[in-house]
Amino acid sequence: VQGNVLNDDDVSRAVQGQDAVIVVLGSGAKGGLRAPGTANIITAMKRHGVSRLICQSTLGAGDSHAVLNFWWKRVMFGLLLRSALADHNAQERLVRESGLDWTIVRPAAFTDGPKSGRYKAGFGTDARGLTLKISRADVADFLLRQVGAATKGQTLGLSY
Repeated sequence: VQGNVLNDDDVSRAVQGQDAVIVVLGSGAKGGLRAPGTANIITAMKRHGVSRLICQSTLGAGDSHAVLNFWWKRVMFGLLLRSALADHNAQERLVRESGLDWTIVRPAAFTDGPKSGRYKAGFGTDARGLTLKISRADVADFLLRQVGAATKGQTLGLSY
């Protein structure tokens, strides 16, 4: 379904008849799309009786900010991506308060590498030994695996 996540009718058409929704919205450094788009998706899910929601956020959002190094905390999310991080935090709040069967996935920095299937998930705020990088292919693989997984109500970090 082609459409605009900020258009209620487009979102409703995309959600209707689905068993689950995976949200992977992005708007670069400017932010401002994830939270309002996710709000529209949540509304459509409730309207159409779809309860399973998997939402991709980012490592650094919420309590995972503690796993970041100085560069990511102060330069990237502190200056360059401040608006994007605020959008992720607002999005996560909406997901948690939605009443749906949600899972939030917080991947580390994306790479263009191949799917390996060898990643660590669910490490919370203890990122010792992790690279804090992951391929887009492995993120996609992990997100799809969450549809039927017993991770409802959990927020999972994802990295190599």
